[in-house]
Amino acid sequence: MKKITYLLMIIACLSASSCKKFLATDPQDFISPENYYQTEEHLNLALNGVYVPLYSRPVYGSVYSAKMNMCADEAFYARQEIGMRTNSHGAGDSELEALWKGMYTGIDRANALLANLHKPTMDEGKRQIIRGEVLFLRGYYYFMLVQNFGGVPLVLLPTTSPESAGQPRATAAEVYAQIVKDMEESENLVQPIRTLGFGGRISRSAVRGMLARVNLYMAGYPLNDVSRYAEASKWAKKVIDDAEAAHTLNPDYKNIFIRYANDTYDVSESIWEAEFYGNNSNSNNTFGAIGSLIGIATTNATVGGAYGMHQVTAKLYRKYEPGDDRRDWNISTFTYNATTGAKVFFSQGLLDNPANTNIYTRYAAKFRREYEKVVPKIAYNTPQNFPILRFSDVLLMYAEAETQSKGLATVDAVEAVNKIRRRAWSQGIKNIAVTNGGSGYTTAPLVTISGAGGAVATATISGGVVTAVVLSPDPANGLGATRGKYTSAPAITFSGGGGNGASAVATVYKAEDANLTNTQTASKDSFLEVIRDERMRELAYEALRKPDLIRWGMYMAEMKQTLAMMQSDNAVQPLTASWYTLTYANVEERNLLYPIPSREITLNQALVQNPGW
Repeated sequence: MKKITYLLMIIACLSASSCKKFLATDPQDFISPENYYQTEEHLNLALNGVYVPLYSRPVYGSVYSAKMNMCADEAFYARQEIGMRTNSHGAGDSELEALWKGMYTGIDRANALLANLHKPTMDEGKRQIIRGEVLFLRGYYYFMLVQNFGGVPLVLLPTTSPESAGQPRATAAEVYAQIVKDMEESENLVQPIRTLGFGGRISRSAVRGMLARVNLYMAGYPLNDVSRYAEASKWAKKVIDDAEAAHTLNPDYKNIFIRYANDTYDVSESIWEAEFYGNNSNSNNTFGAIGSLIGIATTNATVGGAYGMHQVTAKLYRKYEPGDDRRDWNISTFTYNATTGAKVFFSQGLLDNPANTNIYTRYAAKFRREYEKVVPKIAYNTPQNFPILRFSDVLLMYAEAETQSKGLATVDAVEAVNKIRRRAWSQGIKNIAVTNGGSGYTTAPLVTISGAGGAVATATISGGVVTAVVLSPDPANGLGATRGKYTSAPAITFSGGGGNGASAVATVYKAEDANLTNTQTASKDSFLEVIRDERMRELAYEALRKPDLIRWGMYMAEMKQTLAMMQSDNAVQPLTASWYTLTYANVEERNLLYPIPSREITLNQALVQNPGW
């Protein structure tokens, strides 16, 4: 069970007659400081109230995770819709307004708690833990705002009246300076992650990892303060070297996301995650849309109904190299039978280079509803957690920041990337080549693969001769092929089928095949290109690709390149419908930032709108 779920429910109903009122931002949910913040319990409930906006639908529940930051080159929005997902929104967009309000709700709650933190008589150590989490969360809310809107009003005291909210925008540099100040102050106040034992609350590892991310963003567009690369490297290295936290990669990539679905924590890899629970069957749960908006479409109730609104680009598919097992987890190789829920594999599901028509029909598949434990499964509402910070991201940030600050691919930076690649690499069968087709086969012979590696294959015949041996799909995990796992090439034998004489040999992948080549690490530029591609492969659909492209100064070029690739591929018939390419066709320089919501411009005359809006 979620460790903060119950406190969230209590605070959500504490000051209003219904849970819905708590999530509103009008004065009816206001708790007077004179009557509150009087006990340790009050402070803990208020702290959970600071967390609440993160886990709302406008933020990680749906809008920020599955709409705003899916506007990148990894997947396209396969629906006819005007809005942020297709870069066809305006300043009056209701979802955009909800995100802005959510961030400032969290900030105002943080400010109120910080202003009243001194009141109760309680253990001072516990008070400082609360202070550390609140400072970090305030910094993180501002980080989300400055990424998406640029400079914003910097409010650091509780809002006491409508007039006090009419502040002008601070510069982006001023906002970032406050973010760093808040987060650095929180580092030694919050608890170690092993003490917490779960990733839904702010730990020392989360603070350090997020400081690496903040500094990387400061080093890129729009601040371009390259001195921050050394800071980013420092903070990432603190996470990597922390013996107490003992962060390591989960040896099974797909298991990371199965755990998000079935509510099993893995603090070795998952450092901070947005928590969701329940199925919308009653008011006492916090559900999202992870696995529904980003997932494999189905109407089957046993699997769990999912919209599957995002289908992958060929650009992402082609980034994966043969042997990279992440591809067939992140990109669907099958659909679900609507009646039975059984997996129906694509005819070209096992190919490294399928036809274009096959690629663009595939779903963003990282988050899969079939692994959820909460039942009954309510259509399109999910309890899946969402990754905010993973250890693999920390390793990649370290490699990038270290390379940028040192001017070359250091041994440690290269090894950080290689660790991720080796984890992703198949150790199963790469290929089975027929060396002798034999003769006299009237039916396909049975293929036997020696050892207990687990691979399954079938033979095809033509004119009485075995012409090919093809690996079979993996129905248990929904992967493209049952390649198995082998330390050396297994023997292949044939039996039955009425013929004889056929033979074949297998070759296998090895984990060390994943290691980068000397050419890839020969220069700073070549290695940074590898890191950019590796982030796309490893962190697909985790709300990081669009911010990455923007900070690298590559968003416009990569989006237009993706549009050209889709048009050149003439991928699938639906692409003749213009809305499939709207996200890319509509992109302009103004889309590097979102507009300040119209409502905020109206209420606060001191605000100035972003260029182009």
